[in-house]
Amino acid sequence: MTGFPLLTLIVFTPLAGALMLALLPREHDAGLRRAALVFSLVPLALSLWMLGRFDPADAGFQFVERASWIPAWGVTYNFGVDGVSLFLVVLTALLTPIVLLDAWGNIHRRVKEYLVLMLLLETGMMGALVALDLFLFYVFWEVMLVPMVLLIGVWGGPKRIYAAVKFVLFTMAGSLPMLVAIVYLAWRAKTGGTLVFDYERFLALGLSGREQVLCFVAFALAFAIKVPLFPFHTWLPDAHTEAPTGGSVILAGVLLKMGTYGFLRFALPLFPDAVAAMAPAIAGLAVVGIVYGALVATVQPDLKRLVAYSSVSHLGFVMLGLVALTPTAVVGSVYQMISHGLSTGALFLLVGMIYERRHTRMISEFGGLWSVVPVFSVCLLLAMLASAGLPGLNGFVGEFLILLGAFGRWPWATAVATSGVVLGALYLLWMYERTIFGPVTHEETRRLKDIGPRELAVITPVLALCFVMGLYPAPILRRIEPAVARTIATVQRRTTPAAVATAQAPAPMLPVAAGWQP
Repeated sequence: MTGFPLLTLIVFTPLAGALMLALLPREHDAGLRRAALVFSLVPLALSLWMLGRFDPADAGFQFVERASWIPAWGVTYNFGVDGVSLFLVVLTALLTPIVLLDAWGNIHRRVKEYLVLMLLLETGMMGALVALDLFLFYVFWEVMLVPMVLLIGVWGGPKRIYAAVKFVLFTMAGSLPMLVAIVYLAWRAKTGGTLVFDYERFLALGLSGREQVLCFVAFALAFAIKVPLFPFHTWLPDAHTEAPTGGSVILAGVLLKMGTYGFLRFALPLFPDAVAAMAPAIAGLAVVGIVYGALVATVQPDLKRLVAYSSVSHLGFVMLGLVALTPTAVVGSVYQMISHGLSTGALFLLVGMIYERRHTRMISEFGGLWSVVPVFSVCLLLAMLASAGLPGLNGFVGEFLILLGAFGRWPWATAVATSGVVLGALYLLWMYERTIFGPVTHEETRRLKDIGPRELAVITPVLALCFVMGLYPAPILRRIEPAVARTIATVQRRTTPAAVATAQAPAPMLPVAAGWQP
């Protein structure tokens, strides 16, 4: 390994913090909280420095760190980022200190353990986003599972054990087949009797059509559960509802993106023939998820479950754009991953703030909040409009690019998916009207305190970025586009003519020109 180990520091600084906190006495809660916050701010500062040094014109991996790790197994320590993973790393680095700061007001028992698990979770997420060795990727993929399960099972709601067990069963059901597929690919790529887990070597494999289909199914199952893609979504509402606020924010903001990121980084370029054959089916499931998630969100009585089902709908747009495989749609999907992390993270933060005051999330228990907590009401309005895709806010850009890029390939499916935008505005506006306006229906509501300085420090950066991404998307799009173009070129170059013949012919590509703003 040569040069400054930037990615190593980003990945393992939270782990170092978790180990240090584990050795400190649990009695000093304030000191533990401050230490955890400092250790989470270091990756944020480093990721912003990396963002500033990132070359937008380079489509390949940058800041690469490579060293031998387990030579006998052919496993390397291999990190790198490109335009696809860059902003997901920054998003992870941003949301972690935000949820740790938010925990000052809603985590009062087992504080030390909560902080340790959050930092461990950050290491797992960062590692999975930058790993370029499939063995290393799988290690970080599994590392993410343990802290998240404990966060739900220890600090969750009344049905936390049920939600945690369901989360584990779904995740393991997808992860184990993916592990088998990774080992098979390493065996196919072996040299001199030694397995090889390197991502670039996997790209160079000449797999038969049958091999591609079987391996793609194994990878796609793991990623579809994590997204979650309909009909693998049933674990998500329970996990979101029972998780503490910080767990819900990280789950929606980052963990769900591991599924969509996995599709784009691994499943699509490694198995192009299988993608060509199965893309219409995946697009169909994505459209069903868009409409189904929006319709079910409309009738939810619980604020958290409403936001959870909205994630099923929004991430259906991401999947639709990914399998369209046009530059405009895929760039829009990556943008929507980041956008969804901010807007949905803001909604979960605000729902958690009002829950700490009223100890209920039932929409029927609210009403008249505008006259009682006006600052909270304004913040919820902005987060709701961002999630609904109002032009000028972040949600609009990604969805617009996805629909624009996917329409030429699947016009009818895209037309149906557009109804998800309308339904999204319907359930979010209806939720806001019932919660914020009208008369104050409960005496407890009259005694509520508005959000204070600490809570404003939590929510303001997220809402500010929603405006930045909505009004000036060009710098982000410029950095995403080359990596997306490289991935699409890899898929098209490796797709056999026979596989192309079985798939619907793609529409003319609609390039996102550098500097163009929708």
